[in-house]
Amino acid sequence: MEFRTWSSPHLPVSDSVPAMMRWVMLALVPGVACAWWVFGWGILINLPLACLTAVAAEGLIMVLRRRPVLPALGDGSVIVTGMLLAIALPPLTPWWIPVIGTLFAVLIAKHLYGGIGYNPFNPAMAGYVVLLISFPLEMTLWSTPGEPLGLADTLALVFVGHLPDGMTLDALTMATPMDAIKTRLGLSETLTEIHATPLFGHIAGVGWEWINAWFLLGGLLLLRLKVIPWQIPAGMLSALAAIAFVFYAVNPDVYSSPLFHLFSGATMLGAFFIATDPVTASTTPRGRFFFGAGIGLLTYVIRTWGNYPEGIAFAVLLMNMTAPTIDYYTRPRVFGHDKGENTD
Repeated sequence: MEFRTWSSPHLPVSDSVPAMMRWVMLALVPGVACAWWVFGWGILINLPLACLTAVAAEGLIMVLRRRPVLPALGDGSVIVTGMLLAIALPPLTPWWIPVIGTLFAVLIAKHLYGGIGYNPFNPAMAGYVVLLISFPLEMTLWSTPGEPLGLADTLALVFVGHLPDGMTLDALTMATPMDAIKTRLGLSETLTEIHATPLFGHIAGVGWEWINAWFLLGGLLLLRLKVIPWQIPAGMLSALAAIAFVFYAVNPDVYSSPLFHLFSGATMLGAFFIATDPVTASTTPRGRFFFGAGIGLLTYVIRTWGNYPEGIAFAVLLMNMTAPTIDYYTRPRVFGHDKGENTD
């Protein structure tokens, strides 16, 4: 009697790239919804602009490289790149800002090095940094939390630069909490005086603390499903909180509290969705923790003493360069070899 046989693998693949990307996109939804509630329709306008540009650029480059197009688009990684870049952008930026940033992220930061699996730098953060350096004015157009424009007015401002009657751009936008702290500390004000303004909430900026809380919830979902490793967010958040606590304990009138740093800016987005990129992050168990800790430390340094109020993107790109070295020095011991023995 003959029996049907199958070739290996005999177990179903549960961690395919398309499945992982779908979970990441789903986990981003709560934070995106909160950002839309706080900052208005601009967030939801940036998302399709960046994602459509990412898909078009990916398809074009695959055709030029004579590679299959549908598998490259079907894994969802390029859509996640567009989503992460769009979420990081101010909601009132002109339409060409997410387009240029996404084109750089996909064509230069990703495919110039060979495409998915070969890029040494996080594409979304590379695109964001290029925009931040090249268009500093447009990258400050954050709308006032809780006072967003309507959909029609937002579309008119984003696509044709038309402002509502009787309003100026300065009246529609304001500095982020971290930017306000950096500026006003330079004017010899204390954090107690700065936090007394309506821009700040209970532990961080108004709106920002809730956005970070929802991204934290999405990140915990990814950890529960084992889509991302726990070591990177644990290392980043613990290092950021630890160094913030040290300086806050020394002088709370100059240095913000650990909770402020954890729930401000793109902290939770960076810890769970950006730093955990499997291609550009460290891959060894111990190395992942050191990689995340390095991002946390650099983020605090840039936020506190750098020229830019937010340091996540720069910190991630700097640590991307160190990932191969970290992996080299944190390799697990090969079974059957003594500790310290050369396993090359």
